[in-house]
Amino acid sequence: MNSDRIEGNWKELKGKAQQKWGDLTNDDLDKIEGSRTELVGKIQQKYGKSKEESRARRRSK
Repeated sequence: MNSDRIEGNWKELKGKAQQKWGDLTNDDLDKIEGSRTELVGKIQQKYGKSKEESRARRRSK
C-alpha cells in the first residue's frame, strides 16, 4: 500500500470519527495518527465510556 493511499484512508477515518464523536478535535486525531488503541482511549477520556462501549459505538455505523 502506498503512502498516498494510507494518508487518504487516515483522512477518511478521521472525518468519520469526528462525525461520530464530535468532541474529538483535529489536534486529538493528529496526535493519535491512526492508532486504533489510542482512538478508543481518547473516546473513553472525552465521553467517559468503557473500552467495550467505545468499540461498539465505533463499529455500529
